[in-house]
Amino acid sequence: MRCILGKDSHAEDATHETGERLLADEEGTLWSRKKTAAPTCTSVATGLFQASALVLVFLIGTLFGLHWPGDLNSLCSRHVSQYSTVMKEVGLQYSLRQFNGSLLKENVFRQDAGADVDAAWESLGVNYRSVRIPPEDAEQSGLAADQVKINAKYGGGFPANVEGLHHLHCLNLLRQSLYYNYDYYHAKGEGPFMNNDYIIRRHVSHCLDIIRQELMCTVDTGVLGQVWIYPENPEPYVDFNTQHRCKNFDDVRRWAEENQLPQDPPADFLEPPSEGDRIYSQMP
Repeated sequence: MRCILGKDSHAEDATHETGERLLADEEGTLWSRKKTAAPTCTSVATGLFQASALVLVFLIGTLFGLHWPGDLNSLCSRHVSQYSTVMKEVGLQYSLRQFNGSLLKENVFRQDAGADVDAAWESLGVNYRSVRIPPEDAEQSGLAADQVKINAKYGGGFPANVEGLHHLHCLNLLRQSLYYNYDYYHAKGEGPFMNNDYIIRRHVSHCLDIIRQELMCTVDTGVLGQVWIYPENPEPYVDFNTQHRCKNFDDVRRWAEENQLPQDPPADFLEPPSEGDRIYSQMP
């Protein structure tokens, strides 16, 4: 009886194990079928999204490569400076320049009033006439459509002044208005000094504030170190002779000189205001 029971027990165990294996095989088959199921709408959409993203990245990279300016000078200029025809036609470049920060050793720009110092400042373009900004550059250059325009029969466009040269014009007026120069230029009565004293004062303060705003807008984040002076009894002194990365001023000045509008334009050189153009009731 024990042997029979043992055989039956083994048979039952074998049958049970076989059943478990069959069940396991069936589950494995079902799991395998689940893993190889046909793609769903979600998986197809995900694949399409990934493929589209790769194509988009490729296109952006291609466009960036085509429009890359090729040098950081152009890229930086467009990022930090107002666009104008000057930028397009001159091609701005940057180079290192050593500033002359001497306190006691004067150069020609620091001389007392006279012909030599006047000629030096004049050579910087402080009194250049306006230039022409083409209509297609106007909006990007910050000019409104209803601002003063040149008559189409004389080439059209907008009369405008290079702003950096206006800053130098203002600095020159401040130089002329220094207490030790003022009487000389006031007596000559030329340029800004042709006006009455009230207008001269307002012109000078206008220039002072323009330069203030420009210096604050383009604040120099360089630093001024100190050096030792007087070997017998050393003391520290601020070193103003620092290096700066500067735009190619001479090229900008030359462009402005070569593109000045006529000195004596005809009476109808400018278009009269059109209907709807802004006309201010006083100087803005």
